[in-house]
Amino acid sequence: MPDNRFHKKALDSISLGEISDLVGCELSDAAAKDLKVSDVSPLDAAESGHVSFLDNLKYKSDFVNTRAAACFTTKSMAKHAPKTTICLITDSPYKSYALTAQQFYPENRSKKSSISDHAIIEHDVILGQGCVIEANVVIKSGAVLGQNCWIEAGTVIQENVQIGDNAHIGSNATISHSIIGDNVRIYTGARIGQDGFGFAIDPAGHVKIPQLGRVIIEDHVEIGANTTIDRGAGPDTIIGQGTWIDNLVQIGHNVRIGKGCVIVAQVGISGSTVLEDYVAFGGQAGIAGHLRVGKGAQVSAQAGVMNDIPAGEQYMGSPAFPRSQFLRQVATLNRLIQKKKSD
Repeated sequence: MPDNRFHKKALDSISLGEISDLVGCELSDAAAKDLKVSDVSPLDAAESGHVSFLDNLKYKSDFVNTRAAACFTTKSMAKHAPKTTICLITDSPYKSYALTAQQFYPENRSKKSSISDHAIIEHDVILGQGCVIEANVVIKSGAVLGQNCWIEAGTVIQENVQIGDNAHIGSNATISHSIIGDNVRIYTGARIGQDGFGFAIDPAGHVKIPQLGRVIIEDHVEIGANTTIDRGAGPDTIIGQGTWIDNLVQIGHNVRIGKGCVIVAQVGISGSTVLEDYVAFGGQAGIAGHLRVGKGAQVSAQAGVMNDIPAGEQYMGSPAFPRSQFLRQVATLNRLIQKKKSD
């Protein structure tokens, strides 16, 4: 169970009928709609009165043996549930669980506007109503923050930055040269808007190219802890609506990322590369500069992308190839190794 020193419950209980209405699932036993659950929990730790989920067949044995009162699962897996567990049948068990967990544990932020006496806010800064500004925050001249922003301790917001409504910026982040939309979450230690890695190479000494662009972050974006997003050299660096970026990601100058993309930890995206809408990058993948990744393409973990990727393709390996081609290469190499061993 969540530790209540850190995670505060907003509900004592909720009925399965209410959950069904919330997430649009079907109860395996309609008569159980009035049954109430008091918390969320993983399958193996769930107690009577908890709701859990099964979204990966790897955990089928935990499902079979769970003590959970109810569990989100697919129709095909419901037959494996214990007799004491009501199934909440859905095509998206994890999403349904997430929506339910949000009911029990909404984001823990202050409801009251407050500005710490230890914050430094220059005289012409504009703060919307309901903002929470914690200790040692620095907000410099010309910055504009919308309503209900929450800026955690130690963050620095540089001159003329614009931030929309309901932003939540974690501690010790730095933001410059940026226009940020509504409902954006930027986690601890992120660096947004600093100089890109732009210079002319010369044997007599490299020459810095002024980075004259901005970072544009659209609505409903999440940016993970210690991620860096360089501002553009002339064109802007753009992060599209609804994109989620994990921790420790590097995004170079002039990169354009479309809407709804998912970029996992330690990905590196070189300058002037374009990711179209709904692209997904696995952890530690890297992509060279000036390339284009088409809409809905998926790049596996640790892939090294050196050429454009068409829309909807899956690429693997380093250098990255289409998934089917990569798997054939691996299979061929294994056969050659086995043949060599048998010679």
